[in-house]
Amino acid sequence: QVQLVESGGGLVQAGGSLRLSCAASGSILSIGAVGWYRQAPGKQRELVAASTNGGTTTYADNVKGRFTISRDNAKNTIYLQMDSLKPEDTAVYYCRASRLQAWTSRDYWGQGTQVTVSS
Repeated sequence: QVQLVESGGGLVQAGGSLRLSCAASGSILSIGAVGWYRQAPGKQRELVAASTNGGTTTYADNVKGRFTISRDNAKNTIYLQMDSLKPEDTAVYYCRASRLQAWTSRDYWGQGTQVTVSS
């Protein structure tokens, strides 16, 4: 079993930056896809960024140019660098990992980390 733990969230002023980390532990095999989602109260969980080992990277339109997803396979860690933060970025951010290069029903999820951007 794999566990994902997010960290790096917090309170930041509009225009500031944060870097989220997602560390994996447990019985870890090759990971084919990783991603970050976010969910604000009363809103649907949405994909923020995703990346596959095949080189495909996807960003939501409203974060493109501001957020960057990356990973360190040696450290079993996923990162989300967030720059030029806006109040509308406020949400709980979750990491996701799949053993395949596509999402599956057996993917691993973290418990989330709160990001709050003040205006």
